[in-house]
Amino acid sequence: MDNKKGFAWEKDEAKRILVLNGSPRRNSSSTMRVTNAFLKGVESRRKCDIEIVNIYELNIKPCMGCLSCWGRTDGECVITDDDIPQLKQKILEADVIIDSHPIYFFGMPGTVKQMTDRLLSMLLPYCGEVPVEGKPFHEPRYDMSGKRCLLISSCGFTQTELTYDALLKEYDCIFGTENYQAILCPQGNIYASPHFNERTNVFLEKYADAGIEFAENSVISEETIKALRKPIFDERRYSLLVTNYLNGEKAAGDNGKDPE
Repeated sequence: MDNKKGFAWEKDEAKRILVLNGSPRRNSSSTMRVTNAFLKGVESRRKCDIEIVNIYELNIKPCMGCLSCWGRTDGECVITDDDIPQLKQKILEADVIIDSHPIYFFGMPGTVKQMTDRLLSMLLPYCGEVPVEGKPFHEPRYDMSGKRCLLISSCGFTQTELTYDALLKEYDCIFGTENYQAILCPQGNIYASPHFNERTNVFLEKYADAGIEFAENSVISEETIKALRKPIFDERRYSLLVTNYLNGEKAAGDNGKDPE
């Protein structure tokens, strides 16, 4: 991904960053800890106006699959009495859009998928053409050339290979491989535990450094992206931690305690 599409961050220019927080845990999300570290790095180098939208707090009705936005109403969804019209406007006004969400079952959390389906009206119809390699299946209806799109996501697995294949393929189809970058965080649940703060803080600094790199270069290098996918613990240690956690949850359930 390069700057050929017109995104460049001038030293004294303030960019508008829109974070779409798709975790049901909202501000206590492990993924948002990573995202906030990244934003901290960005803010340390560049002026920016950051808005965080918690998707789970929005009123989003499901897409009906009527495709009216591709035909009769030409870019406008027939559902107008929820928060999608305002969200579309925020996306159009932003310079940087960050999707921040975990994966639970190899894909987007349900509310994020519902939001994504409803944003179909921002794309032009697919009319049977074979997409050019690296390009999206649907061209954007609006000029998105001056924007950067990022995905920041955490998972409970040690590896990001295979785990993220389905999600990244979906993003490839929607955005095109050239039009977004993905920051993936394995063992993301570790970031929610204060017992590991000393260890996780070291890794959070790496995400902050990635934010600095993005602010200075308007892009994140492939070397940095690969480095950020390194897990906090090796597979054996992490397996023991997960087993102990699950045993603790089972014991709490047997004692009649509600899940936190």
